[in-house]
Amino acid sequence: MSDVDAAAQALREGELVVYPTETVYGLGANAVDPEAVERVFELKGRSREKPVSLGVPDVEAAREYTRPTTRELAFMREFLPGPVTVVVERGDAVPDILTAGRDRVGVRIPDHDVALTLYERAGVPVTATSANLSGTGSVRRVEELSDEIRDGVAAVVDAGETAGGSGSTVVDVSAGTIHRRGPNVDEIERWLDENR
Repeated sequence: MSDVDAAAQALREGELVVYPTETVYGLGANAVDPEAVERVFELKGRSREKPVSLGVPDVEAAREYTRPTTRELAFMREFLPGPVTVVVERGDAVPDILTAGRDRVGVRIPDHDVALTLYERAGVPVTATSANLSGTGSVRRVEELSDEIRDGVAAVVDAGETAGGSGSTVVDVSAGTIHRRGPNVDEIERWLDENR
């Protein structure tokens, strides 16, 4: 069994995994399993007031768990896969703990073959949050994982050093708001301006 297959199985069983993206390593759990999501918050020491995004392999998979508008879909098709998180209305299957009780959720489709393969094989949306303790720096190599993170996961998928940079750019298309500036922000601002 490959590392990716083992990680996919762990996700289906409610366990946590570490996996690569095109920016930094992520901490994954089944994003529609409230108990698994709770373990992500516990392991990271993350405030329950801070929502976590969900990762899916493609836009069609995102539509199974969210209710994007026509404009949001157009944006997603333009910028995903890529280092962008798109905030859209959540579907009924998305638990409150993932969104901190909000009615919207961040969707992430990384431009990284290993992450996308993991999402496909898991068959469930996967939490997309950095694999570090809250308040510490993001991890670009598995050697940089803290002992707490490493000990708290069932599988680590090592794909070498990630491209890094900042985390993904977080965009609420319906509001025309960029919550976190990161990669592709100039093109995103241009798109938002031209597609009002």
